[in-house]
Order: sequence, then structure tokens, then C-alpha cells
Amino acid sequence: MSEEKILDGQTALVTGAGGGIGRSIVLKLAELGAGIVINYSGNEVGARETEELAKKAGAAKTLVVKADVSKSDPVKEMFEKAMEAFGRIDILVNNSGVTADGLLLRMSDEDYRKVISVNLDGTFYCMREAAKIMVRQKYGRIVNLSSIVGITGNPGQVNYAASKAGIIGMTKSLARELGRKGITVNAVAPGFIETKMTESLPEAAKESFLTKIPAGRAGKPSEVAAAAAFLASPAASYINGQILEVTGGM
Repeated sequence: MSEEKILDGQTALVTGAGGGIGRSIVLKLAELGAGIVINYSGNEVGARETEELAKKAGAAKTLVVKADVSKSDPVKEMFEKAMEAFGRIDILVNNSGVTADGLLLRMSDEDYRKVISVNLDGTFYCMREAAKIMVRQKYGRIVNLSSIVGITGNPGQVNYAASKAGIIGMTKSLARELGRKGITVNAVAPGFIETKMTESLPEAAKESFLTKIPAGRAGKPSEVAAAAAFLASPAASYINGQILEVTGGM
């Protein structure tokens, strides 16, 4: 097996993979030889595009599954379909995430719950299903997508910051639970990354972010994907419970 195909024979499930960072992670794992389960909740066109790109990138096998990760039953069904198709799941990347920004005094219950349900509850449900499989396999890599906002906080993002900080707590706790079973649990905390989510920000807000980044530029989804792929690889076997910031030094 060549070094370029270090994930040959492994299966990775990536949530929220219809575009952006999720798609970049899928393509990186595909380049390394993994079979890929591509999850989406609403953007089927994007998910199918991701699948085609993954095949071109070298994915051994692909499966596209629609599932709302904010609900327990659809997550269970997704993992059942993945196991039927692949027989094992070696890597879980919890990438699904949404925002509903607003100052606390104006934030609705709906906007608060929506962000917590997708970002935090979804990560919990997926980790629980993956852990059942990985414990039996005595091997697994779980990589969660947090955010620098979960560490520093950010005005207008109380709900988002809470969800991403919660992911850090769950990552560290589950790492302690599963560490003796051949399973690692880590997180990537991106900073200001070029995605559709950040494109919608006002120019003044973008410039404000850039002044805080020593690298002097926004990050690329491929740079987040490289970090996630490393943590998902056999090379990271002695890294557990860690939060890898991909922020350009912000």
C-alpha cells in the first residue's frame, strides 16, 4: 500500500458534505483511499456533486445518505445503511453545522434551538452510533468540527459559540471514555475560512477578522480538510482529546 493511500480499506462517514468544508474533507479522505459515506440534509444536488468529485479523487466506494442529524432516528438509520453498504465505519467526521446569528436580547427560541440541535445534538447522536461500531471493531477515528468561536466567543453568536464549545467538551470527555479501545476522538477548530457562510458577512466584518489574523488572509476549506484527514489517519494514533486550531494564528 502506497503512502498516498494510507486509508485504503477504511470507510469514512462525513456529515454535512454537500459543499464547503465538508466536501473538501470528503475529497481529501477519498484521495487517501477511503470509501466515503456522504451525508446531507437538504442539498442533494451538492451531495451528488461531492460524490462525483470523490470518485474522481479516488474513493474506493461511495454512498450518499440523506439524514437530519439533529434527530436521533434518522442518524441511526444512516449508520445502518452505511454498515449494510460497507460493513464497517473507521472514521466519523462531524461537520454538519448551521448559524442563526443575532444579539442575545433579540435571539428567538427557534434560532437558539436550531443551532444547538444541529451542531451539538447532531454531533452527539453521530458519535453515539459510531462508538457502538468502533468499540466492536476495536478501532476508530472521530473528528469533530468545532470553531475558534467556541474557544474565544463572538458577539452575536451566543448560540453558535455554545454549540461549538459544547463540542469541545464532548470531544475531550469521549476521548477519555474510548481511548483504551483503540479509538481516538479529536476536534478541529477552524477560524475565518472562505465558505458560503463567511461570504455572506458584511465587508466591514470580514476586514475586522482579517486584521486579527497573523497570516493576513482567510483560510481555505482544503486547509481544514488537511487537518481533519491527519487526525483521521493512522499517523495520529497517539493524539487523543485534542483541539487543533486552524486559524492562521488568530
